Amino acid sequence: MPEALLSTHDLSAFYGDFQALFKLNLQVHAGEVVAIIGANGAGKTTLLRSIAGLIENQSQQVVYREQAIGSKRADQIAYSGIALVPEGRQLFASLSVEENLIIGGQTGRKGYWQLNTVYDLFPVLQERARLPATELSGGQQQMVAIGRALMANPELILFDEISLGLAPVIIKNIYNALPDIISEGTSAMIVEQDISKALEVSSRFYCIQKGRIALQGHSQQAQRDSISRAYFGVQ
Repeated sequence: MPEALLSTHDLSAFYGDFQALFKLNLQVHAGEVVAIIGANGAGKTTLLRSIAGLIENQSQQVVYREQAIGSKRADQIAYSGIALVPEGRQLFASLSVEENLIIGGQTGRKGYWQLNTVYDLFPVLQERARLPATELSGGQQQMVAIGRALMANPELILFDEISLGLAPVIIKNIYNALPDIISEGTSAMIVEQDISKALEVSSRFYCIQKGRIALQGHSQQAQRDSISRAYFGVQ
């Protein structure tokens, strides 16, 4: 395999005295979609927050483009080319759809993604560009959150619970956009509760159970009984 775009090295994470991750080792390569699966509370969101700089770690525990970034601030990591689509979307309620998107471009990184290309990807956002972002439906708000992340022209985008609480038709529309995102040179790490969908859209997966990697492998070769045991911690 070529050098990993992103890798973690014995990544551990804490909330005060509570340890949420235990020495995780994983990789994402250029052009790859990696799925992170696991039950609620397994540590999936903590993993993405650690990579995105929202939880400080030891510097060498997260390596991006051969540079140790584990102790960098979230803004520094965003400027380096990693964008997070957070769980719950976390849009700016006082701003319009377009203003939320523009904020994503404040990193100044050059690339394919700008307002017109985001609107090409999600045409409904252009129709509602002047509306307050929080007046949109849940699915449309998720599109805004994804578009905001793309406006930073990241090399790696982290999706946290991309389909949570959305109707099946909206989930389908959002996932239909994923190949276009990847084709423009962006790799992805996806946290997804729907195991079938996670395996369908990814090339590799990691199953986290109580803060540890319980299973990993190629998505198309995954065996459901093995995943079920790893997911629920059954021996």
